[in-house]
Parts: sequence; C-alpha cells; structure tokens
Amino acid sequence: MEFIKPGINIDFLRFRKMALVVSGLLLLASLLSLWAKGGPNYGIDFAGGILLQFKFHQEVEIADLREALQKIDLGQVVVQEFGREEDREFLVRVEKKETDLQGLQLTLEEALKERFGAKSFELRRTELVGPKVGAELRRKGINAVFYAIAGILIYVTWRFEFRFAVGAILALIHDAMITIGVFSILNKEIDLPIVAAILTIIGYSINDTIVVFDRIRENMRRIRRQSIDRVINESVNETLSRTLLTSLTTLIVVATLFILGGPVIHNFAFALIIGVLVGTYSSIYIASPVVAYWETIRARSGRKKLAAKGASRR
Repeated sequence: MEFIKPGINIDFLRFRKMALVVSGLLLLASLLSLWAKGGPNYGIDFAGGILLQFKFHQEVEIADLREALQKIDLGQVVVQEFGREEDREFLVRVEKKETDLQGLQLTLEEALKERFGAKSFELRRTELVGPKVGAELRRKGINAVFYAIAGILIYVTWRFEFRFAVGAILALIHDAMITIGVFSILNKEIDLPIVAAILTIIGYSINDTIVVFDRIRENMRRIRRQSIDRVINESVNETLSRTLLTSLTTLIVVATLFILGGPVIHNFAFALIIGVLVGTYSSIYIASPVVAYWETIRARSGRKKLAAKGASRR
C-alpha cells in the first residue's frame, strides 16, 4: 500500500535549520520547566506515598470527595475518578511517606462513611510505597533508560557506522527530553508506566530511524557522486509513505487508548502520543541532519588535508 505516490521529491533538509531552532526551543522550555519545578513531578511509585482505590455504588461528585478528605490532615492528596456514574471508582493518592497504613485506611473510611453513608462504597485496593523503595525504583527507571540508549548506540555503531549512531542517539535523547518536558510543563506525574512509555518511545523512534538510515546507506552506495543532502532527501522521500503509514496507524491505536482507556492509562497513552509525533519528526529532522553535518565536516576536513599535501609537494 502506497500512502504517497512514488517519485515525490520534497527538500526536507532545506528546513533543517528551522527544525533545529524549533527543537532547541522545545528542549529549552523543557529544561527551564524542570529547573523551575525542581525536577520531574514524581508519582507515588518514585516519591513514595499511599494509594487507595474506592468504589462507590451511588453518584458521587469528585468535588464532594475532595471536600470530605480535606477535613482529615493528610497533607497533599490527589484524587482521580474513573468508571460509570452509577458505579464510579476513585483513586486517592496520599503523599505521606511515614504513616500507619491501617490507621490511615480506617480514618479515610470513617470520613467517607460520615459524608456518604456506610454502605455507599467499598475499598478495592491499598498500596504503600516507602521513600527508600521509591528512590530505588527511581534509580532503576533511570538506569533502564540509560542502558537502552547505550545498547542502541552499540548496535547502530555495529550495524551501520558511528556517525549514524550519533544521529540516532541524539534523536532518542531529544524525544525523551521533550516528552518529560511536556509532562513537567503540564504538571503531570512521572511514574513507572511513564518510564515504560519512554522506553516504548525509544524503541519506536529507533525503529523509524533505522529504516531511514538503511535507505540512506543503500543510496550512498548507489549514487556516490551526489551530495549527501541529495542522498538523504531522496532516502527520506522513498521511505516517507512507510513512515507516515506507521505513524498514523500507531496514533489511531494510542489515541483510542487515550480517549477510551480511562484515567489509569491516560498519562501512559498521552506520553505515547507525544513520543510518536516527536519520534517521527526527529527521524527526519534530527537524526538525518546530524549524518549530513557529519559527512559535510568530514568532506571539508578531507579537502583541507589534500590541499595541505599538495602545498607541501610544491
């Protein structure tokens, strides 16, 4: 299936400087947001705290539930709702790291019974993450992303060349940083599902980049006398139909999860939407231009060496 007719000739690299400026601004906004907020907004998985899930058998407004919880000294509390109106469930996240879990559970139940009635709800789930466990999970999550990028660097260097690996890694770091930056700007939590989403984004992005790189390498052998810009533009155009089809079909699935999946996987799907869009963009305007710049610099260096040798012979 061809989404775009063969023979299309778009000069993608013509806009590479503009794209690099846009990427630079996005990365700057991400870093400034992280700096202003003292780092990512870690969820209970990483920061530590308590999560309780309540199921209500009657229609309950989230504002009424928050009002009932405000009467208890719980510190910072986050409430999320999901389910149907007649069978609604709520996730209550308490960021207290040192507390009696059983005592807190009883206190919450008493407050809800007083406000909504004894038989109006049931406790479905209780989770406690201590500060040490949260710090360990945070460290392992960061290591997982680092090891994934390092492994990709080794693979692309072995499969192609180091210049291709540099372009691929810069594109992956670009995608991950912008995704985290958007979460920071929107004040969304970073937890274990988001780390899984970032690893998924890395896998998706490198797959898209490898397809483009493979075509660039083939065309560099086939049309050696052409400039590197011409080779890259032709390669991106030849793979454009595949790239757009893959991105659109993936976006349809992820958007469906985002709309219909409910609050539990809402942030996970949102991260994937950002990752698919940014990953497709970076394959064309980050990874490929890096290879073009690298090749241009290497060609200039080679010409200077030849000129120096010629001058020395004279």
